[in-house]
Amino acid sequence: MSDFKLNPNRNPLPQGFSPRFLGSGIGGIVILLALAIILMNSWYTIDQGDRGVLLTNGALSSVVGPGLHFKLPILQRVEKLSLRQQVLKWGCENNDKNCGNLPAMQSYSRDQQPADMRVTVNFHLPESEVGAVYTNYGSVESLADRIIARKAPQEIKTVFGQYDAVSVIQNRAKFNKDVADAIAKVTDGPVMIDSVQVENINFSQAYEQAVEARMTAQVEVQKQDQNLQQEKIKADIAVTQAKGRADSVKAEADASAYKTKVEGQATADAIKLRAAALADNPLLVELTKAEKWDGQLPKSMIPGSAVPFLSVTPPAK
Repeated sequence: MSDFKLNPNRNPLPQGFSPRFLGSGIGGIVILLALAIILMNSWYTIDQGDRGVLLTNGALSSVVGPGLHFKLPILQRVEKLSLRQQVLKWGCENNDKNCGNLPAMQSYSRDQQPADMRVTVNFHLPESEVGAVYTNYGSVESLADRIIARKAPQEIKTVFGQYDAVSVIQNRAKFNKDVADAIAKVTDGPVMIDSVQVENINFSQAYEQAVEARMTAQVEVQKQDQNLQQEKIKADIAVTQAKGRADSVKAEADASAYKTKVEGQATADAIKLRAAALADNPLLVELTKAEKWDGQLPKSMIPGSAVPFLSVTPPAK
């Protein structure tokens, strides 16, 4: 076995293949790759809910709508801003992935009751303000932080301080409207406030216990008042029934007295008429005797008594 020896004068490359050709081939591939990358970066798309800010060497050239577009490689770039509704939340619930790191709003009511409020502000960027937002704020997030997140808490606390603890619970709709109006009034930037919701108001535990005790007392008072009203109604019913019975008895007595009076009057009138008839007709007694006599003489007589007789007066000639 013979040892292999490299001949330094021998060309290891294939015949006809020079290093210059190799270098030019690699350079051509690099150029092709660069052209492909540049060409691919010349096209871009904008989603329907977004708008693009076309920048030429850092200067704003135009606002681009949805669709496929072309830009000059290296010289131009595009920044996208969303027109979709976005949310700012203070006091997030557990496991709320869409909530930022904004803490619950802490404030005092008019009667000095502390409370933590969970508030949601929905907003969106008007299409006509896309260029101004990018020029002045750079992004929608920066706009929301400077225009809404820094001003809204103070306005909400101011409105909350105009309500006492009881009225803010009883008038949640009005309180929510006052908060929305106050935030819309101070939001003077290129943003549109869609809605404001005060989702929850948590008072201190001591206050809630006091409210619970007061409500329990009020319920007991209402219960006693209802019982009193029921007893009063029962008493009124008993009085009405007794009065009805008394009126019924009185009516029966009046009817009986009237009946007796009428009967007595009728009897007196009859006696009076009979007396008048007897006075006008003296023989009416004899006529009555004759009408009632059965024509029979008494079967037994007391000795020495007179025999009854019927005197008949002959008719006058």
